[in-house]
Parts: sequence; C-alpha cells; structure tokens
Amino acid sequence: MKASADEDGSTQQRQGRGREAPPSAPPAPPPQPTPIHACDPRTPQSTLWEFARSYPELRRWLVANPASDAELLEYIAQSGGPGVAHALDILLESIEHGDD
Repeated sequence: MKASADEDGSTQQRQGRGREAPPSAPPAPPPQPTPIHACDPRTPQSTLWEFARSYPELRRWLVANPASDAELLEYIAQSGGPGVAHALDILLESIEHGDD
C-alpha cells in the first residue's frame, strides 16, 4: 500500500496499482568443472579445492595452475588421480631447472 496526501493534507492508504516487479534472475550457475577453469589462475581457491575434492580427472590440470598453493598441491599429490604423478614430475622438473 502507498500513502498519498489528499488536497486537505490528510493521508490515506491506497493499494499500488503498478505492475509487479519481474522475478529476479536466477543466480549464475557455478563454473563448469573443465580443464580450462582448473588451469585458470583467476578461478577462486574455493573452486579449485572443490575441483580437487570432487573431480579427480581435473587434478592434473590444477597442478598446472600457478594459483594452486602448496597445501592444494600436497592434497593433490596425496589423493592422486589420472595423470597427477606425471603433472607433478613436470612441475618439479620445471622448478628444479628454472629458466635454463
């Protein structure tokens, strides 16, 4: 209801007769668990952890993400998954040899 002032200054309650507001848009879906999102350094840490816990096939891609911290990499190393050992070997070799 809306309050409106009459000519004499008194206020009365009246029902609004405008259109109802359209329903708000649904929230955006969570990122799809793809290698692209797993490698993207802009992917939030919470999402990277969710990928590591729920999608073993993405763990090797998380190793390639420069935003993956030591704790996440440790979790991935302990949990394993397809291609994880090879991805970790490549990461450790690149760290060992630096920019040779």
